[in-house]
Order: sequence, then structure tokens, then C-alpha cells
Amino acid sequence: TTRSVVAIQDLDLSSNVAAVDMDDGEIQGIGSGFVWDRFGHIVTNYHVISKIAKDTSGKKQIKVVLLGLNGDVDSYNAAIIGLDASRDLAVLKIEVPESSVLRPAVIGSSKDLRVGQNCYAIGNPYGYEHILTTGVVSGLCRQIPSPSGKPIFGAIQTDASINAGNSGGPLLDSFGRVIGINTATFTRRGSGTSSGVNFAVAIDLVRQVVPHLIVEGAVSSSRSVERGVLGPPRYLSLP
Repeated sequence: TTRSVVAIQDLDLSSNVAAVDMDDGEIQGIGSGFVWDRFGHIVTNYHVISKIAKDTSGKKQIKVVLLGLNGDVDSYNAAIIGLDASRDLAVLKIEVPESSVLRPAVIGSSKDLRVGQNCYAIGNPYGYEHILTTGVVSGLCRQIPSPSGKPIFGAIQTDASINAGNSGGPLLDSFGRVIGINTATFTRRGSGTSSGVNFAVAIDLVRQVVPHLIVEGAVSSSRSVERGVLGPPRYLSLP
């Protein structure tokens, strides 16, 4: 699945500070995402690219970094195609020289998940690319807050380690199928340390939303979404 997982970088073109792995700006932040299809669509969390989405100066840019056919690291400029802050989802698009460069992730289902089954997270915590962490599905039908303040229903709880930079990356089952998007971690106020209570947006919700983001750029607030049962923990941070 590694070739399906990308690093998403927030590039500040106005900075005078020397760049890291870039020649035309300073990397301000990093997150994760994964290849959705061979048209170059990349799925991630809204909060990963929210600063750029709100930028009106034109001095910020999104870079998507992925592994090429020969294991080389390739970087592409990305355009924002669709945003949904209420479900913390976003779709980007990159232009690649040939579609074979892209390896879409295998999309699974979150409908039949069982508490206790193994799961795996791949992402770019603290800028280290393609880190794999393992755990189990700790809970289902959780409710977590979104960047817009509205609740996201049906989230997956896991103890697979999720840290800063993991956001937007896939949560996988034992067959390598995407069952969720790693989104938030429970932290004790002021500690900055994860307690191992982590959350992913369920892939069945993602499958409902992403096609609308690709075609329409947004999702109508009147559309129904799957609702969870339990309320959110009091403190959540978005890695």
C-alpha cells in the first residue's frame, strides 16, 4: 500500500528561509493522503490543507510527494478540487506524466468491522515518510468534532499510533484495504501526548462524500450521513 500513500506539504513561497527538499519555498507543514484514482485525485483531511484553502495571498502552494515507479520520490503541485469541513475531508488533484505512476488505494468497507480486529495506519508523522503503525479496532460508531464544529458520526476508534503528520492517511485492514482516514487523537490538555485513543473517519462515509467533492466541489448540508451512537471525548487534537 505504500505507493498509494502520499505526503502533503504546505509550501510558503514568500518565505526567505531555506527550503527543506524544495527549491522554491519553505515547508510550513506536512500531512498525509492517499491516491483515490488514476485521474490524479488525492484524498486527505480538510484540516491538513485548511490554511491554504483560506489563503488569499497566492503565496502558498500544496505539494504532493509520492513514490514513483522505480522507488524514486516525485513531487507534484496540487490543486484543491473539493472541500468538506463538516466531515473533515478534502480532495486534491495532481497532474502526472502517465497514469501508471499512480497506484490507487484499495477501498474497503467499514460496515462489517469488529472490535478487536487488526488494523494498520500508514502516514508521515513528524515528516518521516511512510511510517507503519499497528493496532486494533478499539471502538465503532464514535462521534468526533469536525473543523466546522459539527459532529462527524460513525468514526472508528483505534489504538494504532497516530501523531502529527498522520492526518489524512489511510487506516487499513489486514488485506490492505482502506477502512478509514486517520483524523484525530485524544490528548490530555497541555500534554501534547497521545493517550492511544485515536480516531479515523469511516471509509463508508468517505465513499459517499468524495464523488460529490470531485464533481461538485462540495457536499450539500442537506445530504444524510451515517450517524454514530456515542458522544465525543472532551479533548481532541488533529494530527
